[in-house]
Amino acid sequence: MDEMVLTVGTGSTWAMRAALVLGLSGLAWRERAFDLADAADMHRLKQQAPAGLVPWLDHGAVRVHDSLAIAEYLHERCPERHLYPSDRAERALARSLCAELHAGFGQTRTLLPFFLGAPRVQEPPLAALPELARLQVLWSQAGAGFYFGAPGIVDAFYAVMAQRLFNYGIWLPGAAGTYQRHLLAWPLWQETLARATEQWPGLAAQPQG
Repeated sequence: MDEMVLTVGTGSTWAMRAALVLGLSGLAWRERAFDLADAADMHRLKQQAPAGLVPWLDHGAVRVHDSLAIAEYLHERCPERHLYPSDRAERALARSLCAELHAGFGQTRTLLPFFLGAPRVQEPPLAALPELARLQVLWSQAGAGFYFGAPGIVDAFYAVMAQRLFNYGIWLPGAAGTYQRHLLAWPLWQETLARATEQWPGLAAQPQG
């Protein structure tokens, strides 16, 4: 069977999302990492991926760039895992939720940059308030526990956002906050976060093939 290799970057939230979906897939894979803060490492990365972006997934002769495309590829590879909901309407909603996160929330990303380390309390920036209000609407519609009842791609994509808000001491109220807390306590997210924090820098320091 062809080996599956996920290329990640230190501190990359998109790589964390791809790693989460891989964890949900039940497939075997390994990771290799680049230090995105190191100029020499970035030069090596661009030699292999001219856009200079992570993550990408190599699976035999197939290379898939971008976390959303990786998620779709894995959904097709293992339909029995139901990474998207089985119901057609719910599946369409799940794809819409992922696409909205993928393309939006620019003020939140810019003004509340993701970081690894101890949380710090900060008032939400005024420019990000409309996006936080939108998150509250979306997360208030989540089911009990995970968005569609069982863990899936939507939860993998929004777990990083839940952590981003937590890093600044931001908790959404009501049902949205309940979903945020559930994502933060999700063992697969905690495992992925630990790997990103502790293992990816070490992998980046190793010679890259």
